Amino acid sequence: MQGYGKIQVYTGDGKGKTSAALGVAFRACARGAKVLMLAFLKDDPEYSEAIGAHLLPGFTLKQVGRDAFVNFKNPDKIDLDMARAGWEQAKEAIANQQADVIILDEINIVLQTGMLPVDEVVGFLSAHKGGAEIICTGRGALQELCAIADLVTDMREVKHYFHLGVASRAGIDF
Repeated sequence: MQGYGKIQVYTGDGKGKTSAALGVAFRACARGAKVLMLAFLKDDPEYSEAIGAHLLPGFTLKQVGRDAFVNFKNPDKIDLDMARAGWEQAKEAIANQQADVIILDEINIVLQTGMLPVDEVVGFLSAHKGGAEIICTGRGALQELCAIADLVTDMREVKHYFHLGVASRAGIDF
């Protein structure tokens, strides 16, 4: 769509990175755009975005991680394979402009922990700027990614009810 083609990064230790990306998705779909969200590290059908994905016209969610703890210091082969397979899907979608907005949810963590090569991902995204709007979420966004981004938002935790013993809430936190 006209005016799209920027790279956005939502990072930091505060809540709301995926929520911000979903807000963009909502707005884009309201304007007739097609949105593809690839959820790295998330394959739980109980996530609210997975439950409600079909409710938003033009929105497609693909969960490309597994619903299990990932040891980021020594990831299992299956986690590395799933990150690679998800990245291959992302590259195809970006190169072929399969959507107007492509959300790479938690890709920042995948890059920070070395599950995918930073230079490969950053090089590809840089080479394909100007097509789809690309949104990268997750804690620990690397400087290399931030350097090519057009927008970087660092969400900082000031206060969180989790520290008072409030568990994650369906429909609010996931």
